[in-house]
Amino acid sequence: MENINKKVEDKLENTDQQKKDKILADFSVFMNYLSDKVEMGEKLGLSEERIAQLAEKVASYLAKKEDPKNSEEYLLHRLWQVGDKEEQHMLAHMLVKLAKDQK
Repeated sequence: MENINKKVEDKLENTDQQKKDKILADFSVFMNYLSDKVEMGEKLGLSEERIAQLAEKVASYLAKKEDPKNSEEYLLHRLWQVGDKEEQHMLAHMLVKLAKDQK
C-alpha cells in the first residue's frame, strides 16, 4: 500500500498546473474527476477505507498547495482546516461517498 501512497504523491506533484486549474475551476468537474478516481480504486480492489485514506492525502495536498477556486472548494478547504485528524478522515469518507453518488 505504501507504493500506492507514493504514486498518489508523485501524481499530485507532477500534474500540470493547467490540468489542475481545469479540474479545480468548476466543482462539478472536480467531483466527476474524483468519481472517476474512486471508481478506478474500486476496480483495483481497494476498500472504501483505503480509498478514503488516499482521499485524505489528496485533500491535505490541496489544502496546503492549492487555493480554492470556487465557493464549494472554499467550504471544503475551511472544513479541512478547522477539523482535527478524525474529522478530516470522516470528511474524506463523505467525499468518497459523494463521488460514488455522482455516477
